[in-house]
Amino acid sequence: MNCSAEKSSRKWPYGVFGGKEAAMVTVAAVLLLLGAPVEPAAARKAGQDPWGDLFGQGKPKLRGAMLPGAVPLPRPRPAEAPRDSNKVDTDKPGPEQPAADKPASAGPDKAAEPPAPPPPSACRLALTEAIAIAPSIPDINGAGGCGGEDLVRLEAVVLPDKRKVTVKPAAILRCPMASAIADWIRTDMAPLAASLGSTVSDLDNFDSFECRGRNRVVGARLSEHGRANALDVRSLKLANGQSISLTDRTVPRELRENVLRSVCTRFATVLGPGSDWYHEDHIHLDLAARNNNYRICQWNVWDPLPQVAPLLPAERPEEAPPREGRANSE
Repeated sequence: MNCSAEKSSRKWPYGVFGGKEAAMVTVAAVLLLLGAPVEPAAARKAGQDPWGDLFGQGKPKLRGAMLPGAVPLPRPRPAEAPRDSNKVDTDKPGPEQPAADKPASAGPDKAAEPPAPPPPSACRLALTEAIAIAPSIPDINGAGGCGGEDLVRLEAVVLPDKRKVTVKPAAILRCPMASAIADWIRTDMAPLAASLGSTVSDLDNFDSFECRGRNRVVGARLSEHGRANALDVRSLKLANGQSISLTDRTVPRELRENVLRSVCTRFATVLGPGSDWYHEDHIHLDLAARNNNYRICQWNVWDPLPQVAPLLPAERPEEAPPREGRANSE
């Protein structure tokens, strides 16, 4: 059947093929189905695509190889260049827009203030200057639980008649312990001194706060002195110059026993002569907390020392009768 060029162009919209080209397409299609490579004669020419312009689209252009290279960056803006007036400054808030990190009502920045001190304790409020001169001092937080809170420096006890008993030296104590010492002096020791015809003027403080173990023994448990909860007393001095030494055996026994009954009633621990050989020259007082309010009162009020005869004999009175030995010798 004869096909005209017009009909052929309708069947092949991409152009009219001649006999040679049609044969090449047929052979190429068969070889592709069989998996064999095809190298037409036209491909022998250097630089020519072996398939030619099969569909009339022209030879595809090959892209150049992509090689790594430095990306060009814009030049830095000179310092003297004017700012772009069209650029919106997002760092600053608008005239009606408050700053994001600051409330609209916030005033000028203020320096950080230290935390407010805790309110005074009930003991601190009760220990007024009408009872004792005891200014508050900062808390002490030492190693091993040493120190304490609600501390005062007991400088003097004020008697009901407004006279002062000076604590020498001033004692560092917890407020409850200082209050107990003041009440003991005002209620018990002032009347005792009045019975002797005088008044208490000084309190001899042997030891108060000291960060140490019991009896100053290395490795011992923390003493109540280390908690500012104890006071060692040697004596009470009177305004007339007399001194009541609590451990002096020359002081009348009855007087020392009165002091013993007073302190053992008021304090949780009382240690004196005969307790543990560490308190032979002073009296230890503290408010140690124990189960069931257990108390310790160990203070032996020794009898006065016996009168010792003099080493040398006294002179013989003239009216004394002669010795028998001397009379016999005559």
